[in-house]
Amino acid sequence: MEIEFEVVPSHAEEVMEASDFIPDLCEANARTKAEPIAELHPECLVIAADTIVYLEDELLGKPTHIDEAGRMLAKLQGRTHQVSTGVSLIYHNDEINKTFSVITNVTFLPLSKEQIDEYLAGIDPLDKAGGYAIQQDKHKIIKRVSGSVSNVVGLPVERLKEELNHLFSEKIEEQW
Repeated sequence: MEIEFEVVPSHAEEVMEASDFIPDLCEANARTKAEPIAELHPECLVIAADTIVYLEDELLGKPTHIDEAGRMLAKLQGRTHQVSTGVSLIYHNDEINKTFSVITNVTFLPLSKEQIDEYLAGIDPLDKAGGYAIQQDKHKIIKRVSGSVSNVVGLPVERLKEELNHLFSEKIEEQW
């Protein structure tokens, strides 16, 4: 199935403050990104996502420089952390407004400073939550992923497909 789409950047401000439940924060950020785009394009289904990496209660956003990325990976090495992505689906013409989140557990290998530096030299960590990209050289840093790998990349495709099938099958049934 071929789907036409257009990427429209949202300039919404992401909130990166501690929350009682991180997935709620991801969902709120995704909604904040989707709403202004949906207002501009009510005839389109808008899909927005926000991904946060966290270790216990510490949020690990996008590092601002390479040293910060190295510190993030040093914290994550040898430990299991969570990646939560909130997704917002808004389609004004069909009155669709749905938000959900997915959590994936990621366990890092034990890593030396040299291994961290080598990994960071091969990617651009500054636009990646947590300072790493699972889609690039994951065998160098990742021991195990429990859950959706696409969620860690930034969009839980499996769950998105389920939600879209559910939403649009309901709309088709309503029209019959």
